[in-house]
Amino acid sequence: MDQTRFNAYNLNDDILKALEGLAYNRATEVQEKVIPLALENKDLVVKSQTGSGKTAAFTIPICESIDWFENKPQALVLTPTRELAVQVKDDFINIGRFKRISAIAVFGKQPFANQKAQLKQKTHVVVGTPGRVLDHIEKGTFPLDEIKYLVIDEADEMLNMGFIEQVEAIIKQLPKDRVTMLFSATLPEEVKQLSSNYLNQPIDIEIEPTPTTANQIDHELIEVKDDDKYALLRDLTIVENPDSCIIFCRTIERVNTLTDKLIAAGYPADQLHGDMIQEDRLDVMRDFKQGRFRYLVATDVASRGIDIDKISHIINYDLPLEKESYVHRTGRTGRAGETGKAITFITPSEEKFLPELEDYLGFKINRSTVPTKAEVAKSRAAFEQKINLKPTIKQEKSAKLNKNIMKLYFNGGKRKKLRAVDFVGTIAKIEGVEAGDIGIITILDKMTFIEILNGKGPLVLKTMRKTTVKGKLLKVHEARE
Repeated sequence: MDQTRFNAYNLNDDILKALEGLAYNRATEVQEKVIPLALENKDLVVKSQTGSGKTAAFTIPICESIDWFENKPQALVLTPTRELAVQVKDDFINIGRFKRISAIAVFGKQPFANQKAQLKQKTHVVVGTPGRVLDHIEKGTFPLDEIKYLVIDEADEMLNMGFIEQVEAIIKQLPKDRVTMLFSATLPEEVKQLSSNYLNQPIDIEIEPTPTTANQIDHELIEVKDDDKYALLRDLTIVENPDSCIIFCRTIERVNTLTDKLIAAGYPADQLHGDMIQEDRLDVMRDFKQGRFRYLVATDVASRGIDIDKISHIINYDLPLEKESYVHRTGRTGRAGETGKAITFITPSEEKFLPELEDYLGFKINRSTVPTKAEVAKSRAAFEQKINLKPTIKQEKSAKLNKNIMKLYFNGGKRKKLRAVDFVGTIAKIEGVEAGDIGIITILDKMTFIEILNGKGPLVLKTMRKTTVKGKLLKVHEARE
């Protein structure tokens, strides 16, 4: 089937420019089906597998419909994990870059006061986990009266993580006149009930995996005793020699122990789990995306919100407890047209769970054998060569888009009674600069951050070092990450 080009949807030129910079050339199937209906403000229930492009399916029409001049949030996206909240927020910022759409992520284990300050700024989109979003609503720090769009992302995982009651509590506070879209890889009965209760005559969209998609992941099963798992993992990674691999464990303790063993054995590895502080979790995610290490050992917190190209292997060191988790774990590989391999270790006592899992998946998982000593010996040299290679750092998909954007820091903000209009009026007077070259402006109490677009950053930086804003000469430099 020929895919539709995005310019067929009569999108704003600023949105199309951003999509081109992100190399989004043609819509995926879920985007083809969702975008036209979302632009018509229809409520939707969308069943679509991970890796299908569903985030852009709701991000693009919401960015198109946002009224830039409205300062209060117009869209709320609920996600089950912090990592997914950050990823979706970044997608809104990237797709809405030239329309100057402001999006923030709010989640737990991050200072509430900082989020409160962000919510006082011009904010078009809020992406967050249900608990922290509800905290802001109950404390009056998140104005809801202009919310026109609600997206419930990964609804089945909301259910698995016990968030449904919080989601319902949030929905009851929102304006009745809104568009609601629910996205889920699976549709258990409780999720169907949620849509029945809170969506207005929703249109059901189900994206069936095509034969090509279904065959993109090679699923294998290896029976092993629990005490023999580590030795098998070592042999298997030598024979398979993955380019990039996530190893899923059932518990945080298991993740910690296995990561320590692998690092001691010389593997370029790191870990991800819910007990880590948020800054560390985000750093690990960024480094893994960039290819700074090859093996990520993780709990199910990594089965959501990881959108990384070319993860060649998923290894279920422990069989997941929920059938849905198997789908989400293995969905980290075989994405965006690439092929992948998912290998699951199963102990003799876990065999009884296999028929139900295979019935849920709709196919039999191929049995595989433990690598032989000869296979391990033959593969060792290539494995050691790859593991000792200096990593090639990958560029993020937004690198091309952001190449001509410079973020500037000014040492003055609200306490100096500075407003966005003061900065725009001053910068737009610079010869060769127009108001359209000024991106998102964030004014805090003591500082201001301004994105300068279209490669005009160096010119604005040089000029503003000797130009006053509202009679005040401010220190200005390129903002640090």
